[in-house]
Amino acid sequence: MSNNRKNHAEQDIKEPGLMVNMLFNIFLPVIILMQLSSEARLGAATALVLALAFPIGFGLWELYRRKKINGFSILGLVSVLLTGGIGLLELDPAYIAIKEAAVPGIIGLVVFGSRFTRFPVVEKILLNRKILDLDKLYAALERRQKSAEFQRTINNGGNAVACAFFLSATLNYILARMIVVSPAGTEAFNSEIGRMTALSFPVIALPTMIILMGAIFYIFKRISTLTGESVETFLQAQDN
Repeated sequence: MSNNRKNHAEQDIKEPGLMVNMLFNIFLPVIILMQLSSEARLGAATALVLALAFPIGFGLWELYRRKKINGFSILGLVSVLLTGGIGLLELDPAYIAIKEAAVPGIIGLVVFGSRFTRFPVVEKILLNRKILDLDKLYAALERRQKSAEFQRTINNGGNAVACAFFLSATLNYILARMIVVSPAGTEAFNSEIGRMTALSFPVIALPTMIILMGAIFYIFKRISTLTGESVETFLQAQDN
């Protein structure tokens, strides 16, 4: 009984909200990089290390708290560590653009390539068992002999998700090349990293989120069409 309670408690740990994520991953690092990098304050290297400590610490805390290894979170941590390494080692700022494009690009390739394996990532992204009763959905599709057509729908949604990450990679590269031009390890470099981070949400995240939401809307609409029932029929009952 105690083990069941423990497992249930772990499952009840909620993911942090958008504002909490933005605070630790965007707002605090941006403020530190843009306001504390001068030699009169913390200096470029110290400010960079402090700014990176927030997203790294937050990511590690979430890993410890939720007891789960999330591939996207790990990529995010690696991305932050690479940014710090480029700055502290004073490498060519062009590496920032390469790194910014590489992370979403790798995710896009994984999403697309996993379609041809036994573990398609796109189904984890678009078909969440906490939201949809998938057993009930698959049974309804089987009764109407629409399973193959639904799989094509998932593949189309997967293509949209992969394209969203490829778009993010392209926009990341362009934004980094336009903004980060100063030598690494300088106050100007830190300020540019801060500005790029601040602009990444409206310039990159919003278009990507719109495509992802469009893919989910498309799949929900197709569920209704293929099963002949409302999507609400397949939503999981929420405990009070």
